[in-house]
Amino acid sequence: MNQNLTALIPELALLGAAVIGLVTGSWLPRRRQWIVAALAATACTAGLTATAVTMATGGEQTVFSASFAVDTATGIGRLIVLAALLLVIGMSVETVRNHRRETEYWVLLLMSGGGTLAMVGANDLLMLFAGYLLAGLPAYALAAFAKDARGTEAALKYYLLGALLGTTMLAGTALLYGAGHATDYAGLSKALPDAPYGPVAVGLVGVLAGLFFKIGAVPAHFWVPDVSDGALAPVAAYVTTLPKIGGLIAAYRLLHQALAGGDVNWPLLLAIVAAVTMTLGNLAAFFQTSVKRLLAYSTVSQVGYLLMAPAVATRSELAQKSLLFYLAAYTVTNLGAFAVVTELPRARALTDYRGLARSHPGLAAVLVVCLLGLVGTPPTGVFLGKLEIFSATVDGGFTWLAALAVANTVASLFYYLRWLGPLFATTGAAPAAAPAAAHAVLGRSAAVTAYAAAALSLALGIAGQAVLTLADEPLLP
Repeated sequence: MNQNLTALIPELALLGAAVIGLVTGSWLPRRRQWIVAALAATACTAGLTATAVTMATGGEQTVFSASFAVDTATGIGRLIVLAALLLVIGMSVETVRNHRRETEYWVLLLMSGGGTLAMVGANDLLMLFAGYLLAGLPAYALAAFAKDARGTEAALKYYLLGALLGTTMLAGTALLYGAGHATDYAGLSKALPDAPYGPVAVGLVGVLAGLFFKIGAVPAHFWVPDVSDGALAPVAAYVTTLPKIGGLIAAYRLLHQALAGGDVNWPLLLAIVAAVTMTLGNLAAFFQTSVKRLLAYSTVSQVGYLLMAPAVATRSELAQKSLLFYLAAYTVTNLGAFAVVTELPRARALTDYRGLARSHPGLAAVLVVCLLGLVGTPPTGVFLGKLEIFSATVDGGFTWLAALAVANTVASLFYYLRWLGPLFATTGAAPAAAPAAAHAVLGRSAAVTAYAAAALSLALGIAGQAVLTLADEPLLP
């Protein structure tokens, strides 16, 4: 059995930093809690370095009875998660500075990030469920971090739905184990084609239910708008971004590696879920007035586009690279938009952004790049990601789904423009005072994070072909 711990340096760095940070933070005075934030950023940087070295030296392998795979999907997933964690840390600095529970915030963020990485490389149903729990439990606490009424209510809904669908996922795991007499994907791929149809189908639906909750897909999306609106802005940015990376890569690996054979028509199931998710997310976002709820439903619609890749996981060779690239582009673009929301804590409604281009032209430029980027406007990374994922969907035989996705993309322009329009509007004499108060900035850290995320979104669009080539290596068997 391969027990090479060096293959797990990124995961161990996050979890080790969480433990050290918790112990260290308990002895530090409140004004020195930033040391734990620096430790968290250092752990992410160390993980990024280790991942880059592994990918450059060809260290693909499976470890611990093949329960965890270190391959191209894991490597790129690690890069996305760790870079996203750095951006979330950057936009969180002013929000939690000198808070009496600042250390706990960074520790919870690191632990949830470690769980997300566990899901990214999970090559076994039990490892997948362990990652689900480790990514989810700290996130529930983060949602209620502010300890106000809205945050507490949102966290309760988040926890209850997560507990219900987590139990469903565990029951699905038990059914798949009973049908295939194995939990590792290699063993399941050999046994499930000859197993009874009923247990396999029900078990797969149970496991997918947990993953749908994690990524915020219909019908497990109800927590997304409430948590996004009730939690702190950096936490909303986190829960609408990082769990999707772990859940989508985990779903792709499970379907591609363990369910490639058999009679269960899971590609059609995922295609239908993708179609409903993107359509409902767009329709619900049309008339939102809260910027955080609008971004929440925007993330639901983006999940619909992203689910198109797992739907054709075994039907198109373009599926893997399109999913990984789209995830990278969506992550930085969504975090850029949330960084602007974090920087302007008093601007809660779309109308509060009136005249922002005049008062804060840099932040307005970031919003233009990120919101048009989420639509899929060139030269942003999401444009190339959508182009690749639509091509993979057509190549996989779901032309109708690609056509629906194009229609939804065009329709989504409406609600993004409802936000962008006020940026360049001039304020009249009467309402001039309200926007002035709403445009009060939080500090430098969130603004720098917003600029960095927007730059990365543009960079992925301009130099995306190199990333696509890197993401084209097959998964480990």
